[in-house]
Amino acid sequence: MGRRPTRAGHPAISPSPVVQREARRARAELAFDNQSLLVPLFGQFDANLVQVENRLGVFISARGDRVLIEGPEDSVARARDTLQSMYDRLALGQELDAGAIEALIVMSNEPALDGILSEENGGPPIMIRTRRKTIVPRSATQATYMRSLARDDIIFALGPAGTGKTYLAVAQAVAQLINGSVQRLILSRPAVEAGEKLGFLPGDMKDKVDPYLRPLYDALYDTMPPEQVERRLASGEIEIAPIAFMRGRTLADSFIILDEAQNTTREQMKMFLTRFGQNSRMVVCGDPRQVDIPGGDRMSGLADAVEKLEGVEGFGTIRFTAADVVRHPIVGRIVEAYEGPG
Repeated sequence: MGRRPTRAGHPAISPSPVVQREARRARAELAFDNQSLLVPLFGQFDANLVQVENRLGVFISARGDRVLIEGPEDSVARARDTLQSMYDRLALGQELDAGAIEALIVMSNEPALDGILSEENGGPPIMIRTRRKTIVPRSATQATYMRSLARDDIIFALGPAGTGKTYLAVAQAVAQLINGSVQRLILSRPAVEAGEKLGFLPGDMKDKVDPYLRPLYDALYDTMPPEQVERRLASGEIEIAPIAFMRGRTLADSFIILDEAQNTTREQMKMFLTRFGQNSRMVVCGDPRQVDIPGGDRMSGLADAVEKLEGVEGFGTIRFTAADVVRHPIVGRIVEAYEGPG
């Protein structure tokens, strides 16, 4: 059997005879109307097509505005849906990078894929628009989460790192701050010491706690131009502070996010939840399996709050698993290896 054609920058790999026989089981062809989108669709040296090939075990050949997919029937169907979703994403003016492609590949295996990018009954697509980007769900659970962010007063987002819990909450908060539906954005985390004592760190209190809040800053700068972030931080429209700074306040007309909530005590969690004021929304993010406070799981305010409040009107609870990790695919495998099935 001949070797498959080599794309520049990628080694040719001859599949085994068994794989080659399976590859003849199905074939699909796609045609794309807008030829200006073909270069970003295929990627440099067809890198995007190679990514889909390697993940789904198919062969893809591109000729002009047409793409031919060959391989096992299920894989061909998933590759076809993935390529169409990639093209649709570009047509909407959205970014297409390796992470987005990986997410679309994962979503191609979701039974509810048709409902992920569009609401039921022909409604608008599920997306969050910020000044820097338009964000669409990268998994079925993210789609459910984004609906909850737009609907529920208080949301518990539970699951491992890399599933988009905090990032999507910050994006929704930024979108609502921009459109004026809230007046303030408040981001908080417990400053849990990890081997060092805060008192031994250099600088004032802000310098001491800022490292614990860095992930919140990162999400903020990714969804809003830096000069706007700085201006709104200076004016108090955006506040980033440890949870201890929330005591004694009532937070009205605000979008409030608590990150790493598994490291709050029961008293801290009760205090935080009762800060909720008129015309506000609150998102509590955390991984119940990563409790770092003394006493472990039994002392975690997150687990206690979910147990008490899940199912109460106005509360939403979203549970992510390793399958929802949207970083590099190996991150999901690392989570599964360390934690086992959810």
